[in-house]
Amino acid sequence: MRVISGEAKGRPLKAVPGQTTRPTTDKVKEALFSMIGPYFDGEEVLDLFAGTGGLGIEALSRGAGHCVFVDANPRSVEVVKRNLEATRCLDRAEVYRNDARKAIKLLEKREARFDLIFLDPPYIMRDCDELLNDMASRGLVAEGAVAVVEHSSEFEYGERIGEFLRRRHAAYGDTALSIYSYGGEAQ
Repeated sequence: MRVISGEAKGRPLKAVPGQTTRPTTDKVKEALFSMIGPYFDGEEVLDLFAGTGGLGIEALSRGAGHCVFVDANPRSVEVVKRNLEATRCLDRAEVYRNDARKAIKLLEKREARFDLIFLDPPYIMRDCDELLNDMASRGLVAEGAVAVVEHSSEFEYGERIGEFLRRRHAAYGDTALSIYSYGGEAQ
C-alpha cells in the first residue's frame, strides 16, 4: 500500500497487524480518486472506520485541508498515526479511537461539517445508509458533500439515501464503491 498521488506520492503506508482490517487496494483507491477528484482544495474530510488511514491520507495528499480519522480498533489508531507521520500529514489531521456512532455524536457537539466522507466498515456491517442519514440529521454534512461507501460487491445500497443521491457505483472483485452526493431533493 502506498500514497498514489499528490504531495506524499509514493510513500508507503503500514498495514494494521492481523486479519481484522481490509485495506483498500491501490487499484480500487486509484479508481475511487479518479471518480471523486482527482485533486482537492482545502476540503474537510471524515474517514470513519479509518483502518490504516489510507483513504483520508490520500485525500490530504491530494489537497484536502483537514481530516478526522476514526476507528474503534486501538491498533488501527496507532497505524493511522504512524502513517500520518510518515506522510507528513499529521498537522492536518485528528485521530480518534471511538465507535462510529459515538464519534458522530461527538462531532455534532463540535459543530463539525464535512465535504468528503469515507465509510469503509467491515463488510459484515451494512448500515452505512443509517450512518449517513444520522450524520446529515446532525448537521455534519456540508451542502454538495461527497460520501464514499466501500462495501461488499454482494450487497448494494440504494440509489438514494435520504438527501444523498448515488452518482456512481463500481465493483472491483469482492469490493464495491457507491459514491453519493449530498443535497438532492428528498423524496
